[in-house]
Amino acid sequence: MNPKKILVLGIGNLLWADEGFGVRCVEALNAGWCFPDNVTVMDGGTQGLYLLPYVQEADCLLVFDAVDYGDTPGDLREVVGDQVPRFMGAKKMSLHQTGFQEVLAAAALTGKLPAELVLIGVQPEELEDYGGSLRDVVKAQMVPALNLALDWLERWGVVGSIREGAAEAITDRALAMDVYEAGRPPADQAYRLGDARFLNAEAA
Repeated sequence: MNPKKILVLGIGNLLWADEGFGVRCVEALNAGWCFPDNVTVMDGGTQGLYLLPYVQEADCLLVFDAVDYGDTPGDLREVVGDQVPRFMGAKKMSLHQTGFQEVLAAAALTGKLPAELVLIGVQPEELEDYGGSLRDVVKAQMVPALNLALDWLERWGVVGSIREGAAEAITDRALAMDVYEAGRPPADQAYRLGDARFLNAEAA
């Protein structure tokens, strides 16, 4: 029997604080664990419909994202099956969620929606901080989110092994969390509507 094709996808925008939760989760999963060839761990960013062929090829899809459920900031939710598109469309925080909802709809219309869908989502605390990183209450949910993901992978027949040595990065090294946060000015000096690192680059 051929093993199930599994796609683990992190979506969101690293440049807008807690919107980066999904991408940070797949970064950490990739850095910490190795998986067999039937598992793809992917930074989906804000690519929208460009993700459609990857979703269509998957038998099982697990998505990490920051989703506004109206909960307390930092609350983690596990959404399964046909509830996933509904939750992602309940209250859109940004265009990437509209785009990904369209991906799921298009996959369904073509008869290639993954048989199993899981969304591991966190309630964001802060989105209006260009150049900012995850807030503490959101960052604290990364380990629980990864544990949920590992549980789902095991249900789908995959047990990851602890990675020894450095992994090939799935996002640009300049955007890795340690590098990104090291370049962020202290909160009392940060410009809330932007980040000097990016504003200076644009000016140049």
